[in-house]
Amino acid sequence: MVRHRFVYALTILLLASILFRASETTASVVLALQSSTPSPQVYLPLIAKPPDLPNFIVIIADDQRYDTLDFMPLTKARIFERGVSFSSAYVTTPLCCPSRSSILTGLYAHNHQVYDNYAPLNRTTLVQHLHDAGYFTGIVGKYLNSWDGEARSEFDYWVVFAGHGAAQRYFDPNLNVNGTWTQHSGYITTVLGAYALNFMTVAAQRQQPFFFLFTPSAPHEPAYPAPGDENLYADVLLPNPPSFMEDDMSDKPLWLQGQAPPDSAFVQTLRRRQLQALHSLDNTIGRLLDVVEQTGQGDRTVVMYLSDNGVFLGEHRLAGKAYAYEEAIHVPFAIRYPARITAPRVESRLVANVDIAPTIYEIAGLSSPTTMDGRSLLPLLEQDTVVWRDSLLIEGWAAYPYMAVRTHQYLYIETDGDIEELYDSANDPYQLQNQYTNPAYASLVNELHTILSGYRSQITTAPPWRVIPSIMSVFGAED
Repeated sequence: MVRHRFVYALTILLLASILFRASETTASVVLALQSSTPSPQVYLPLIAKPPDLPNFIVIIADDQRYDTLDFMPLTKARIFERGVSFSSAYVTTPLCCPSRSSILTGLYAHNHQVYDNYAPLNRTTLVQHLHDAGYFTGIVGKYLNSWDGEARSEFDYWVVFAGHGAAQRYFDPNLNVNGTWTQHSGYITTVLGAYALNFMTVAAQRQQPFFFLFTPSAPHEPAYPAPGDENLYADVLLPNPPSFMEDDMSDKPLWLQGQAPPDSAFVQTLRRRQLQALHSLDNTIGRLLDVVEQTGQGDRTVVMYLSDNGVFLGEHRLAGKAYAYEEAIHVPFAIRYPARITAPRVESRLVANVDIAPTIYEIAGLSSPTTMDGRSLLPLLEQDTVVWRDSLLIEGWAAYPYMAVRTHQYLYIETDGDIEELYDSANDPYQLQNQYTNPAYASLVNELHTILSGYRSQITTAPPWRVIPSIMSVFGAED
Protein backbone atom coordinates (compact mmCIF):
# COMPACT_ATOMS: atom_id res chain seq x y z
CA MET A 1 0.00 0.00 0.00
CA VAL A 2 2.86 2.40 0.81
CA ARG A 3 4.40 1.68 -2.58
CA HIS A 4 1.07 2.30 -4.30
CA ARG A 5 0.69 5.66 -2.58
CA PHE A 6 4.25 6.59 -3.44
CA VAL A 7 3.74 5.74 -7.15
CA TYR A 8 0.49 7.66 -7.25
CA ALA A 9 2.09 10.69 -5.57
CA LEU A 10 5.03 10.51 -7.97
CA THR A 11 2.63 10.38 -10.92
CA ILE A 12 0.77 13.45 -9.69
CA LEU A 13 4.02 15.37 -9.15
CA LEU A 14 5.33 14.48 -12.60
CA LEU A 15 2.05 15.40 -14.24
CA ALA A 16 1.86 18.68 -12.34
CA SER A 17 5.41 19.60 -13.34
CA ILE A 18 4.62 18.97 -17.01
CA LEU A 19 1.39 20.89 -16.93
CA PHE A 20 2.92 23.76 -14.98
CA ARG A 21 4.98 24.64 -18.03
CA ALA A 22 1.85 24.85 -20.16
CA SER A 23 -0.01 28.13 -19.91
CA GLU A 24 -3.47 26.83 -20.81
CA THR A 25 -5.88 25.73 -18.04
CA THR A 26 -3.16 24.23 -15.87
CA ALA A 27 -5.01 24.44 -12.59
CA SER A 28 -8.21 22.84 -13.89
CA VAL A 29 -6.29 19.92 -15.45
CA VAL A 30 -4.52 19.04 -12.21
CA LEU A 31 -7.75 19.45 -10.23
CA ALA A 32 -9.57 17.12 -12.63
CA LEU A 33 -6.94 14.43 -12.18
CA GLN A 34 -6.75 14.75 -8.40
CA SER A 35 -10.53 14.51 -8.03
CA SER A 36 -10.68 11.23 -9.94
CA THR A 37 -10.41 7.72 -8.56
CA PRO A 38 -7.64 5.76 -10.30
CA SER A 39 -8.13 2.01 -10.18
CA PRO A 40 -5.72 -0.13 -8.13
CA GLN A 41 -5.29 -2.34 -11.19
CA VAL A 42 -3.17 0.39 -12.75
CA TYR A 43 -0.53 -0.25 -10.07
CA LEU A 44 -0.21 -4.02 -10.32
CA PRO A 45 3.33 -5.41 -10.01
CA LEU A 46 5.55 -4.73 -12.99
CA ILE A 47 5.61 -7.45 -15.63
CA ALA A 48 8.88 -7.90 -17.49
CA LYS A 49 8.41 -7.95 -21.26
CA PRO A 50 10.83 -7.75 -24.17
CA PRO A 51 12.09 -4.15 -24.23
CA ASP A 52 12.26 -3.88 -28.01
CA LEU A 53 8.52 -4.17 -28.71
CA PRO A 54 7.00 -0.90 -29.97
CA ASN A 55 4.40 1.18 -28.17
CA PHE A 56 1.31 2.51 -29.94
CA ILE A 57 -0.67 5.72 -29.51
CA VAL A 58 -3.75 6.01 -31.73
CA ILE A 59 -5.50 9.39 -31.60
CA ILE A 60 -8.97 9.56 -33.16
CA ALA A 61 -10.57 12.98 -33.47
CA ASP A 62 -14.36 13.12 -33.65
CA ASP A 63 -15.86 14.54 -36.88
CA GLN A 64 -12.71 16.37 -37.99
CA ARG A 65 -12.65 17.43 -41.62
CA TYR A 66 -9.57 16.78 -43.74
CA ASP A 67 -9.21 20.50 -44.50
CA THR A 68 -8.76 21.69 -40.89
CA LEU A 69 -5.27 20.42 -40.08
CA ASP A 70 -3.63 23.82 -40.60
CA PHE A 71 -5.42 24.94 -37.44
CA MET A 72 -3.49 22.30 -35.45
CA PRO A 73 0.12 23.49 -35.82
CA LEU A 74 1.56 21.26 -33.06
CA THR A 75 -0.11 18.10 -34.35
CA LYS A 76 0.88 18.93 -37.89
CA ALA A 77 4.51 19.68 -37.00
CA ARG A 78 5.05 16.80 -34.57
CA ILE A 79 3.14 13.97 -36.27
CA PHE A 80 2.35 14.80 -39.90
CA GLU A 81 5.68 16.49 -40.62
CA ARG A 82 7.76 13.93 -38.72
CA GLY A 83 6.28 10.83 -40.27
CA VAL A 84 4.26 9.70 -43.25
CA SER A 85 1.23 11.85 -44.05
CA PHE A 86 -1.41 10.17 -46.19
CA SER A 87 -3.02 12.59 -48.62
CA SER A 88 -5.57 10.04 -49.87
CA ALA A 89 -6.88 8.63 -46.59
CA TYR A 90 -10.53 7.59 -46.37
CA VAL A 91 -12.98 5.99 -43.98
CA THR A 92 -14.95 3.14 -45.49
CA THR A 93 -18.19 4.03 -43.70
CA PRO A 94 -18.45 7.72 -42.77
CA LEU A 95 -20.22 7.39 -39.44
CA CYS A 96 -18.75 7.22 -35.94
CA CYS A 97 -19.37 3.68 -34.70
CA PRO A 98 -18.93 1.83 -38.00
CA SER A 99 -15.70 3.71 -38.65
CA ARG A 100 -14.27 3.14 -35.18
CA SER A 101 -15.22 -0.51 -35.36
CA SER A 102 -13.29 -0.75 -38.64
CA ILE A 103 -10.26 0.81 -36.94
CA LEU A 104 -10.43 -1.73 -34.12
CA THR A 105 -10.99 -4.79 -36.33
CA GLY A 106 -9.60 -4.06 -39.81
CA LEU A 107 -13.00 -5.03 -41.23
CA TYR A 108 -15.51 -3.34 -43.48
CA ALA A 109 -18.82 -2.54 -41.80
CA HIS A 110 -20.62 -5.34 -43.63
CA ASN A 111 -18.20 -7.76 -41.94
CA HIS A 112 -18.03 -6.38 -38.39
CA GLN A 113 -21.78 -5.65 -38.69
CA VAL A 114 -21.82 -2.30 -36.93
CA TYR A 115 -23.97 -0.52 -39.47
CA ASP A 116 -25.00 2.52 -37.44
CA ASN A 117 -24.38 4.20 -34.10
CA TYR A 118 -26.69 1.87 -32.18
CA ALA A 119 -25.28 -1.56 -33.03
CA PRO A 120 -22.74 -3.07 -30.61
CA LEU A 121 -19.36 -4.36 -31.72
CA ASN A 122 -19.28 -8.10 -31.06
CA ARG A 123 -16.00 -8.92 -32.80
CA THR A 124 -12.69 -9.49 -31.06
CA THR A 125 -10.67 -6.31 -31.34
CA LEU A 126 -7.08 -5.47 -32.02
CA VAL A 127 -6.83 -4.25 -28.41
CA GLN A 128 -7.79 -7.67 -27.05
CA HIS A 129 -5.05 -9.35 -29.07
CA LEU A 130 -2.45 -6.82 -27.93
CA HIS A 131 -3.58 -7.22 -24.33
CA ASP A 132 -3.29 -11.00 -24.61
CA ALA A 133 0.22 -10.56 -26.04
CA GLY A 134 1.34 -8.66 -22.94
CA TYR A 135 0.63 -5.04 -23.86
CA PHE A 136 -0.50 -2.55 -21.21
CA THR A 137 -3.65 -1.14 -22.82
CA GLY A 138 -5.60 2.03 -22.18
CA ILE A 139 -8.33 4.24 -23.56
CA VAL A 140 -9.33 7.79 -22.67
CA GLY A 141 -12.38 9.36 -24.29
CA LYS A 142 -14.99 7.72 -26.47
CA TYR A 143 -15.34 4.00 -27.12
CA LEU A 144 -18.56 3.46 -29.10
CA ASN A 145 -21.89 5.24 -28.83
CA SER A 146 -23.58 1.89 -28.32
CA TRP A 147 -21.43 1.15 -25.24
CA ASP A 148 -22.74 2.09 -21.79
CA GLY A 149 -19.37 3.30 -20.55
CA GLU A 150 -18.56 0.36 -18.30
CA ALA A 151 -14.97 -0.90 -18.40
CA ARG A 152 -14.03 -3.54 -20.97
CA SER A 153 -11.71 -6.40 -20.13
CA GLU A 154 -9.21 -5.79 -22.94
CA PHE A 155 -8.28 -2.40 -21.43
CA ASP A 156 -6.10 -2.13 -18.31
CA TYR A 157 -6.79 1.61 -18.05
CA TRP A 158 -10.27 2.89 -18.82
CA VAL A 159 -11.58 6.48 -18.73
CA VAL A 160 -14.67 6.72 -20.91
CA PHE A 161 -17.99 8.53 -21.08
CA ALA A 162 -21.17 6.67 -21.83
CA GLY A 163 -23.08 6.14 -25.02
CA HIS A 164 -25.19 8.42 -27.14
CA GLY A 165 -25.00 12.17 -26.72
CA ALA A 166 -21.96 12.11 -24.43
CA ALA A 167 -19.67 13.51 -27.13
CA GLN A 168 -21.81 16.63 -27.13
CA ARG A 169 -21.17 17.39 -23.46
CA TYR A 170 -18.19 19.71 -23.45
CA PHE A 171 -18.27 20.70 -19.78
CA ASP A 172 -18.35 18.80 -16.48
CA PRO A 173 -18.31 15.27 -17.92
CA ASN A 174 -19.32 12.17 -16.00
CA LEU A 175 -16.61 9.57 -16.66
CA ASN A 176 -16.14 5.94 -15.81
CA VAL A 177 -12.62 5.91 -14.36
CA ASN A 178 -11.47 2.31 -14.21
CA GLY A 179 -14.85 1.10 -13.04
CA THR A 180 -15.94 4.06 -10.91
CA TRP A 181 -18.26 6.75 -12.24
CA THR A 182 -16.88 10.16 -11.33
CA GLN A 183 -18.35 13.61 -12.01
CA HIS A 184 -15.65 16.03 -13.15
CA SER A 185 -15.52 19.80 -13.32
CA GLY A 186 -14.07 21.58 -16.30
CA TYR A 187 -13.68 21.48 -20.06
CA ILE A 188 -13.83 18.02 -21.65
CA THR A 189 -10.58 18.17 -23.63
CA THR A 190 -8.72 19.42 -20.57
CA VAL A 191 -10.13 16.67 -18.35
CA LEU A 192 -9.47 13.91 -20.89
CA GLY A 193 -6.03 15.33 -21.55
CA ALA A 194 -5.15 15.01 -17.86
CA TYR A 195 -6.03 11.32 -17.91
CA ALA A 196 -4.10 10.84 -21.15
CA LEU A 197 -1.00 12.24 -19.47
CA ASN A 198 -1.67 10.09 -16.42
CA PHE A 199 -1.82 6.98 -18.57
CA MET A 200 1.50 7.87 -20.19
CA THR A 201 3.29 8.40 -16.88
CA VAL A 202 1.89 5.15 -15.49
CA ALA A 203 2.77 3.25 -18.67
CA ALA A 204 6.34 4.54 -18.49
CA GLN A 205 6.73 2.86 -15.09
CA ARG A 206 5.80 -0.56 -16.43
CA GLN A 207 8.32 -2.84 -18.08
CA GLN A 208 6.01 -3.77 -20.92
CA PRO A 209 4.93 -2.10 -24.16
CA PHE A 210 1.73 -0.10 -24.20
CA PHE A 211 -1.18 0.56 -26.52
CA PHE A 212 -3.09 3.79 -25.90
CA LEU A 213 -6.30 4.88 -27.62
CA PHE A 214 -6.99 8.60 -27.13
CA THR A 215 -10.45 9.46 -28.44
CA PRO A 216 -11.48 13.01 -27.47
CA SER A 217 -14.81 14.66 -28.23
CA ALA A 218 -13.36 17.49 -30.31
CA PRO A 219 -14.40 18.80 -32.72
CA HIS A 220 -17.81 17.07 -32.66
CA GLU A 221 -20.88 19.31 -32.70
CA PRO A 222 -21.62 21.55 -30.78
CA ALA A 223 -17.83 22.03 -30.60
CA TYR A 224 -17.80 24.50 -27.74
CA PRO A 225 -14.39 26.15 -27.39
CA ALA A 226 -12.30 26.01 -24.23
CA PRO A 227 -12.68 28.91 -21.81
CA GLY A 228 -10.68 31.78 -23.23
CA ASP A 229 -10.92 30.55 -26.83
CA GLU A 230 -14.40 31.93 -27.55
CA ASN A 231 -13.06 34.66 -29.83
CA LEU A 232 -10.27 32.63 -31.39
CA TYR A 233 -10.13 32.94 -35.20
CA ALA A 234 -12.81 35.63 -35.11
CA ASP A 235 -10.97 37.52 -37.86
CA VAL A 236 -10.12 34.48 -39.98
CA LEU A 237 -12.00 34.42 -43.28
CA LEU A 238 -13.67 31.04 -43.87
CA PRO A 239 -14.77 31.12 -47.52
CA ASN A 240 -17.52 28.78 -48.65
CA PRO A 241 -16.63 26.15 -51.25
CA PRO A 242 -18.57 26.09 -54.55
CA SER A 243 -20.59 23.14 -53.23
CA PHE A 244 -21.95 25.15 -50.30
CA MET A 245 -25.76 25.17 -50.51
CA GLU A 246 -25.36 23.79 -54.04
CA ASP A 247 -27.65 25.53 -56.54
CA ASP A 248 -28.36 22.77 -59.05
CA MET A 249 -29.27 19.49 -57.35
CA SER A 250 -31.01 17.93 -60.34
CA ASP A 251 -28.22 15.39 -60.90
CA LYS A 252 -28.09 14.30 -57.26
CA PRO A 253 -30.06 11.34 -55.83
CA LEU A 254 -33.78 11.90 -55.52
CA TRP A 255 -33.70 11.58 -51.73
CA LEU A 256 -31.11 14.35 -51.60
CA GLN A 257 -33.01 16.61 -53.98
CA GLY A 258 -35.84 16.61 -51.48
CA GLN A 259 -33.62 17.23 -48.47
CA ALA A 260 -34.26 20.46 -46.56
CA PRO A 261 -31.00 22.47 -46.45
CA PRO A 262 -29.45 23.17 -43.05
CA ASP A 263 -29.51 26.63 -41.53
CA SER A 264 -26.64 28.57 -43.10
CA ALA A 265 -25.89 30.63 -39.99
CA PHE A 266 -25.78 27.48 -37.86
CA VAL A 267 -23.25 25.65 -40.00
CA GLN A 268 -21.08 28.73 -40.31
CA THR A 269 -21.01 29.10 -36.54
CA LEU A 270 -20.24 25.43 -36.10
CA ARG A 271 -17.44 25.66 -38.65
CA ARG A 272 -15.61 28.29 -36.59
CA ARG A 273 -16.35 26.50 -33.32
CA GLN A 274 -14.80 23.33 -34.64
CA LEU A 275 -11.56 25.16 -35.33
CA GLN A 276 -11.65 26.65 -31.83
CA ALA A 277 -12.20 23.20 -30.30
CA LEU A 278 -9.30 21.81 -32.32
CA HIS A 279 -7.01 24.46 -30.82
CA SER A 280 -7.44 22.97 -27.36
CA LEU A 281 -7.01 19.44 -28.70
CA ASP A 282 -3.84 20.50 -30.50
CA ASN A 283 -2.32 21.80 -27.26
CA THR A 284 -3.29 18.60 -25.46
CA ILE A 285 -1.61 16.46 -28.12
CA GLY A 286 1.50 18.59 -27.82
CA ARG A 287 1.67 17.92 -24.09
CA LEU A 288 1.01 14.21 -24.64
CA LEU A 289 3.96 14.00 -27.04
CA ASP A 290 6.09 15.91 -24.54
CA VAL A 291 5.51 13.14 -22.00
CA VAL A 292 6.32 10.46 -24.58
CA GLU A 293 9.67 12.08 -25.26
CA GLN A 294 10.48 13.02 -21.67
CA THR A 295 9.95 9.44 -20.54
CA GLY A 296 12.30 8.14 -23.22
CA GLN A 297 9.60 6.44 -25.28
CA GLY A 298 9.77 8.59 -28.42
CA ASP A 299 11.84 6.42 -30.76
CA ARG A 300 9.94 3.20 -30.04
CA THR A 301 6.42 4.66 -30.07
CA VAL A 302 4.18 4.55 -33.12
CA VAL A 303 1.86 7.57 -33.14
CA MET A 304 -1.17 7.54 -35.43
CA TYR A 305 -3.57 10.45 -35.89
CA LEU A 306 -6.83 10.42 -37.81
CA SER A 307 -10.51 11.30 -37.63
CA ASP A 308 -13.38 8.81 -37.49
CA ASN A 309 -15.09 10.68 -40.36
CA GLY A 310 -15.51 14.12 -41.83
CA VAL A 311 -18.65 16.20 -41.71
CA PHE A 312 -20.82 18.20 -44.09
CA LEU A 313 -21.14 21.88 -43.30
CA GLY A 314 -23.62 22.93 -45.96
CA GLU A 315 -21.90 21.25 -48.92
CA HIS A 316 -24.52 19.73 -51.23
CA ARG A 317 -27.06 21.20 -48.78
CA LEU A 318 -26.05 18.64 -46.19
CA ALA A 319 -25.24 18.67 -42.51
CA GLY A 320 -23.98 15.63 -40.66
CA LYS A 321 -22.12 12.81 -42.41
CA ALA A 322 -22.93 9.23 -43.51
CA TYR A 323 -22.94 9.80 -47.29
CA ALA A 324 -20.07 9.14 -49.68
CA TYR A 325 -19.11 12.64 -50.78
CA GLU A 326 -15.56 13.85 -50.10
CA GLU A 327 -16.36 16.00 -47.07
CA ALA A 328 -17.48 12.93 -45.09
CA ILE A 329 -15.07 10.20 -46.23
CA HIS A 330 -11.74 12.04 -46.63
CA VAL A 331 -9.89 12.37 -43.32
CA PRO A 332 -6.51 13.59 -42.02
CA PHE A 333 -4.21 10.66 -41.30
CA ALA A 334 -0.52 10.34 -40.47
CA ILE A 335 1.85 7.89 -38.78
CA ARG A 336 4.99 8.85 -36.89
CA TYR A 337 7.46 6.09 -36.01
CA PRO A 338 11.13 7.19 -35.85
CA ALA A 339 12.43 3.61 -35.68
CA ARG A 340 11.03 2.73 -39.12
CA ILE A 341 10.35 6.08 -40.86
CA THR A 342 13.71 7.65 -41.56
CA ALA A 343 12.47 10.81 -43.29
CA PRO A 344 9.10 12.59 -43.33
CA ARG A 345 7.12 12.49 -46.56
CA VAL A 346 3.66 12.54 -48.09
CA GLU A 347 2.19 9.26 -49.37
CA SER A 348 -0.50 9.59 -52.04
CA ARG A 349 -1.65 5.99 -52.43
CA LEU A 350 -5.17 5.04 -51.29
CA VAL A 351 -5.35 4.07 -47.62
CA ALA A 352 -8.23 3.64 -45.21
CA ASN A 353 -9.24 3.12 -41.60
CA VAL A 354 -9.39 -0.65 -42.20
CA ASP A 355 -5.60 -0.57 -42.70
CA ILE A 356 -4.80 0.54 -39.15
CA ALA A 357 -5.30 -2.81 -37.40
CA PRO A 358 -3.23 -4.81 -39.93
CA THR A 359 -0.46 -2.23 -39.64
CA ILE A 360 -0.32 -2.48 -35.86
CA TYR A 361 -0.34 -6.26 -35.94
CA GLU A 362 2.65 -6.33 -38.30
CA ILE A 363 4.67 -3.71 -36.47
CA ALA A 364 4.02 -5.51 -33.17
CA GLY A 365 5.11 -8.81 -34.71
CA LEU A 366 1.75 -10.47 -34.12
CA SER A 367 -0.12 -12.76 -36.47
CA SER A 368 -3.11 -10.87 -37.82
CA PRO A 369 -6.55 -12.43 -38.38
CA THR A 370 -6.85 -13.73 -41.93
CA THR A 371 -10.34 -12.26 -42.26
CA MET A 372 -9.28 -8.63 -42.23
CA ASP A 373 -10.23 -6.41 -45.19
CA GLY A 374 -7.43 -3.90 -44.67
CA ARG A 375 -3.74 -4.13 -45.50
CA SER A 376 -0.67 -3.35 -43.46
CA LEU A 377 0.77 0.07 -44.28
CA LEU A 378 4.27 -0.91 -43.20
CA PRO A 379 5.51 -1.36 -46.80
CA LEU A 380 4.34 2.17 -47.56
CA LEU A 381 5.99 3.53 -44.43
CA GLU A 382 9.29 2.00 -45.46
CA GLN A 383 8.87 2.82 -49.17
CA ASP A 384 9.08 -0.80 -50.23
CA THR A 385 8.21 -1.70 -53.79
CA VAL A 386 4.75 -3.18 -53.44
CA VAL A 387 1.68 -3.53 -55.62
CA TRP A 388 -1.00 -1.45 -53.94
CA ARG A 389 -4.76 -1.10 -54.27
CA ASP A 390 -6.38 0.99 -56.99
CA SER A 391 -9.77 1.34 -55.31
CA LEU A 392 -11.58 1.36 -52.00
CA LEU A 393 -15.07 0.27 -51.07
CA ILE A 394 -17.23 2.92 -49.40
CA GLU A 395 -20.51 1.72 -47.95
CA GLY A 396 -23.22 3.20 -45.80
CA TRP A 397 -26.82 3.32 -44.72
CA ALA A 398 -27.96 6.93 -44.89
CA ALA A 399 -31.37 7.81 -46.32
CA TYR A 400 -30.97 4.64 -48.39
CA PRO A 401 -28.23 1.98 -48.43
CA TYR A 402 -25.42 2.71 -50.88
CA MET A 403 -22.12 1.26 -52.03
CA ALA A 404 -19.39 3.24 -53.73
CA VAL A 405 -15.94 2.87 -55.26
CA ARG A 406 -13.31 5.51 -54.58
CA THR A 407 -10.25 5.57 -56.84
CA HIS A 408 -7.61 8.26 -57.03
CA GLN A 409 -9.63 10.24 -59.53
CA TYR A 410 -13.20 8.99 -59.41
CA LEU A 411 -16.08 8.41 -57.03
CA TYR A 412 -18.78 6.06 -58.28
CA ILE A 413 -21.92 5.57 -56.13
CA GLU A 414 -24.84 3.17 -56.44
CA THR A 415 -27.70 4.02 -54.09
CA ASP A 416 -30.51 1.49 -53.63
CA GLY A 417 -33.65 2.60 -55.44
CA ASP A 418 -32.06 5.82 -56.69
CA ILE A 419 -29.85 7.19 -59.46
CA GLU A 420 -26.16 6.33 -59.88
CA GLU A 421 -23.44 8.96 -59.52
CA LEU A 422 -19.97 9.45 -60.98
CA TYR A 423 -17.65 12.32 -60.10
CA ASP A 424 -14.29 13.17 -61.65
CA SER A 425 -12.22 14.75 -58.89
CA ALA A 426 -9.48 15.86 -61.27
CA ASN A 427 -11.88 18.12 -63.16
CA ASP A 428 -14.57 18.54 -60.52
CA PRO A 429 -13.02 18.47 -57.02
CA TYR A 430 -16.22 19.71 -55.37
CA GLN A 431 -18.33 16.93 -56.91
CA LEU A 432 -20.85 19.25 -58.52
CA GLN A 433 -21.35 17.45 -61.84
CA ASN A 434 -22.67 13.91 -61.92
CA GLN A 435 -21.15 12.36 -65.04
CA TYR A 436 -23.05 9.09 -64.91
CA THR A 437 -25.13 9.84 -68.03
CA ASN A 438 -22.28 11.52 -69.90
CA PRO A 439 -21.40 9.30 -72.93
CA ALA A 440 -17.75 10.27 -72.60
CA TYR A 441 -17.64 8.36 -69.30
CA ALA A 442 -19.65 5.30 -70.40
CA SER A 443 -16.75 2.85 -70.50
CA LEU A 444 -15.49 4.10 -67.13
CA VAL A 445 -18.95 3.63 -65.61
CA ASN A 446 -18.92 0.01 -66.77
CA GLU A 447 -15.46 -0.53 -65.36
CA LEU A 448 -16.33 0.94 -61.95
CA HIS A 449 -19.63 -0.94 -61.85
CA THR A 450 -17.68 -4.17 -62.40
CA ILE A 451 -15.28 -3.31 -59.57
CA LEU A 452 -18.19 -2.53 -57.28
CA SER A 453 -19.90 -5.79 -58.23
CA GLY A 454 -16.73 -7.59 -57.19
CA TYR A 455 -16.89 -5.98 -53.76
CA ARG A 456 -20.59 -6.74 -53.52
CA SER A 457 -20.03 -10.43 -54.35
CA GLN A 458 -17.84 -10.80 -51.25
CA ILE A 459 -20.66 -9.84 -48.89
CA THR A 460 -22.07 -12.99 -47.32
CA THR A 461 -24.45 -11.41 -44.79
CA ALA A 462 -27.09 -8.98 -46.01
CA PRO A 463 -27.04 -5.87 -43.79
CA PRO A 464 -30.36 -4.84 -42.28
CA TRP A 465 -32.00 -1.82 -43.85
CA ARG A 466 -33.57 0.95 -41.91
CA VAL A 467 -34.00 4.69 -42.42
CA ILE A 468 -32.25 7.00 -39.98
CA PRO A 469 -33.21 10.46 -41.31
CA SER A 470 -31.54 12.36 -38.47
CA ILE A 471 -28.10 11.30 -39.76
CA MET A 472 -28.40 13.42 -42.87
CA SER A 473 -30.76 16.20 -41.92
CA VAL A 474 -29.48 17.48 -38.59
CA PHE A 475 -26.67 17.16 -36.13
CA GLY A 476 -27.60 15.65 -32.82
CA ALA A 477 -28.14 12.41 -31.02
CA GLU A 478 -26.59 10.17 -33.64
CA ASP A 479 -23.17 10.63 -32.04
